[in-house]
Amino acid sequence: MVPKSGYRFTAEVEHLGVETVSGPPCLAIVPFTTGYGVPDFLGSAIAEDACIRLAGAQPAAPLILARDSVFTLARSGLSPRQIGKRMNADLVLSGELRAMASRYRLRAEMIRVENGSQLWAEDLLVDRTQMAELVRDLVNRTLLRLSGLRHSGSGLSIAAAEAATAELEPSPQRLEAYELFARGRHEWLTLERHRMQDAVQHLERAIALDPDLTEARVHLVHLCVAQAMSGFAPCQAMAEMARRAAGPVEQVPAGAEAMLPGLGWISFHVDRDLPAAQRAFARSAHLPHDARVTRARAMFALGRGRFSEAIELQRAAIRLDPFSPWLHARLAWSYHLAGEPSLSVHTAHAALERFPEESGPALYGAMILAFNGDTARAVGLAQMLARRMPYLDSAAAVHAYALAIAGRGDDARTILERLQWLRRERYALTAFSPAAYVALGDLNAALAELHTADHLRCPWFFQMLADPRLLPLRARAEYASMLGTLAGMEADAERNPLEE
Repeated sequence: MVPKSGYRFTAEVEHLGVETVSGPPCLAIVPFTTGYGVPDFLGSAIAEDACIRLAGAQPAAPLILARDSVFTLARSGLSPRQIGKRMNADLVLSGELRAMASRYRLRAEMIRVENGSQLWAEDLLVDRTQMAELVRDLVNRTLLRLSGLRHSGSGLSIAAAEAATAELEPSPQRLEAYELFARGRHEWLTLERHRMQDAVQHLERAIALDPDLTEARVHLVHLCVAQAMSGFAPCQAMAEMARRAAGPVEQVPAGAEAMLPGLGWISFHVDRDLPAAQRAFARSAHLPHDARVTRARAMFALGRGRFSEAIELQRAAIRLDPFSPWLHARLAWSYHLAGEPSLSVHTAHAALERFPEESGPALYGAMILAFNGDTARAVGLAQMLARRMPYLDSAAAVHAYALAIAGRGDDARTILERLQWLRRERYALTAFSPAAYVALGDLNAALAELHTADHLRCPWFFQMLADPRLLPLRARAEYASMLGTLAGMEADAERNPLEE
């Protein structure tokens, strides 16, 4: 005690040093929970943007684990630490976003997966119109916190952490563009017809407000591909929209190479220009796994009949993204096209067991199981999917196929007739119907559906030509002529090899 002054405290200070790790920590970023008054899309948008920015930090700080797997585990109801354990992460970043009178408050915390301890927590407060600022602040603070972990003498300094996310002060117009982009990205990942159409409008508006918002252009290109593959819009129309968003392929700027696989996919299916497609995929070959990029690469390989290439590509992606339901479902489909029924069935069963609520395993699983004799389960899966996603024409066609295989021909014909009537009102996908007609014994109708798919540049056309379910058609001259289209494209590519 110091007389007439108060108390003086003294204590010895001991330097304990900084905890070290042998390499970059593996970080899982889970969607932030949202409170009352906060739009649903913001929690996942903040987490996804944080993933992108932290993964692109130079020098690299944490190793960001695959977004699809982390988000899928979060949808299943696992806690952040449980997600971290399933993903073999060292750290997990999670938090909650709450709405205040005119601001958003984000409480973020970093958890050590090994023991569940909280390493740190941060409170961020921003105006509701400045969501981009919230993401930037979160990334800055995360990098600064992680800079305390020295990585075998190559630690990330505070100066480097600040430089990694340094940006110009955004204008109100750019802030509005970012919010539209975040909303559009969330909507198109739902794979629901009307929400994906809303996403197109959001992304186009975001690009108009901020032409330099490259990520919006990348997402619009891949949204166009997804709409075409889902059968929600004609492939030609989506190709034109994607090209407008991307600009000339030769002038794709640095940082926007992620749109090249989508543009290459369009060159292959719409333009039937295999050399141009090969050039686009070659220019983007350096890109790491991403759900959009890997999907385009795998579908390109499957369309060309390169099944082993597609299988290896997807197996490698699954090692990085082990809980992505669409990766597992497409791998089962790849085995099916490759004529590997046992592997196809095994992979389909595993995907259905692991992801019982996801649409991808149900869609592919119903086709594969029906073809391989498990008709009861196939019909149940297809019926469930058709009820859950009534706007998905492929689900209805798969339901018809499963019913036809199960001997319920009248029910199958009713569904196919309904699809025919729908085509008089709007665009509808035709590629999944031929298998149902083959199962019903109507080979002429199956060939007619394939001709329509060819004329409309259906993105599934070349895969269906390889589908074992259409084996009875292969003796027909019209079928051989269709196969000749791909053979001609391959011959053209051989005459015009890629420039070194």
